[in-house]
Amino acid sequence: MTEFNPELRTVNVTRYVTPLREGGSLPAIAEADDGFLYVLKFRGAGQGVKSLIAELIGGEIARSLGFKIPEIVFANLDTAFGRTEADEEIQDLLKASVGLNLAMHFLSGAITFDPAVTILNEKLASQIVWLDCLLMNVDRTARNANMLIWHKELWLIDHGASFYFHHSWQNWEDYAKKPFVQVKDHVLLPNANRLNEVDQEYRTVLTSEKIWAIVSLIPDAWLNEEVFDIPADEARRIYASFLETRLASTDIFIKEAQHARETRI
Repeated sequence: MTEFNPELRTVNVTRYVTPLREGGSLPAIAEADDGFLYVLKFRGAGQGVKSLIAELIGGEIARSLGFKIPEIVFANLDTAFGRTEADEEIQDLLKASVGLNLAMHFLSGAITFDPAVTILNEKLASQIVWLDCLLMNVDRTARNANMLIWHKELWLIDHGASFYFHHSWQNWEDYAKKPFVQVKDHVLLPNANRLNEVDQEYRTVLTSEKIWAIVSLIPDAWLNEEVFDIPADEARRIYASFLETRLASTDIFIKEAQHARETRI
């Protein structure tokens, strides 16, 4: 068996191109020293590093299951960056985000997924619903599907609203075994009629080895005790244990999804 060993590159941000104001935390398109454009998520915005951690774990879990995900990289922001930015709100955001941030490769020319135009097959719809139930991702609705069509293929983006348990943190064991009631609003739920089949497949693919390898990618700088009140290794252990517990309890969220689907159709 091939060892699963995910790695993320680190780039240095060289140019702030434009804000993406449809995002509540003011993400931006930025250029890095490798010459590529990225969608940059800032540690100094909104939910701070917890959103970046959710983005990192959620995106790499999705990639490990075979979904198409834009490359995720660590993006370093220098202290001198943004001093000439005229917009005070953006300048404050840049100052608060010095250090390691997260970015996704910008898919130039991609179009937003429209469920009225593109109908996904039942297997793919079930796979995405299963993933979002596992991650407790509340942000895949008709209002904001967080999916793109690029070169005629479906790409998943934006998993920063996953793992909402970590905003209260203490009751993670309870959250890990909860149904995902927000699945009722999932944009793909009406077509997701193969959840049991997908569950059998994905529980085999998503091993503890893969979970721990992905969680190990979280930088120490994001797990400081000012945010989590516990050592970095303990925080990583909780993220991994949350996923392992949830993976052992998939019948709970599958039943919830099936019930919600029956209600909608």
